[in-house]
Amino acid sequence: MNKAFSLARLLLRFSLGLGFVFPVLDRLGVLGAPGSRNVSWGNWHNFIAYTRRMAPYASERLGNVMGGLVTIGEAAFGVMLIAGVWVRIAAYGSFLLTLGFALSMLFFFGYRAPFDYSVFVVSFSSLLLGLICENERSAAAQSLDTNTFKP
Repeated sequence: MNKAFSLARLLLRFSLGLGFVFPVLDRLGVLGAPGSRNVSWGNWHNFIAYTRRMAPYASERLGNVMGGLVTIGEAAFGVMLIAGVWVRIAAYGSFLLTLGFALSMLFFFGYRAPFDYSVFVVSFSSLLLGLICENERSAAAQSLDTNTFKP
């Protein structure tokens, strides 16, 4: 595989991974208090309020559960992508997670919201990373098949 492609894949993994980890740190208050520079939520309460706006059909309890599950998913996918562990699984999982996020933004915030925040770009970049990993895995399996000793 060529070096430029390997570097591009690495940078895609890191940028997607950090794009999941930073929002998790933000909603846990690690990046600063609400209203601080570069802080979107600053605490769990503000994040859950945002989650409820993204899913107005959900009860308060379900909104809390959804916020928790999304946070666990984002943290897990982010760490997996940065560490380079189970990248294909993390890529496909983050594709589904961000696609759901983009569609919620589209339906409940208007057509511009997911495009203004490039959520579809992130979603389909995750899908592309998963497909690249799938393709590499398939190529490696074919290589093993053709290199297998046959008496």
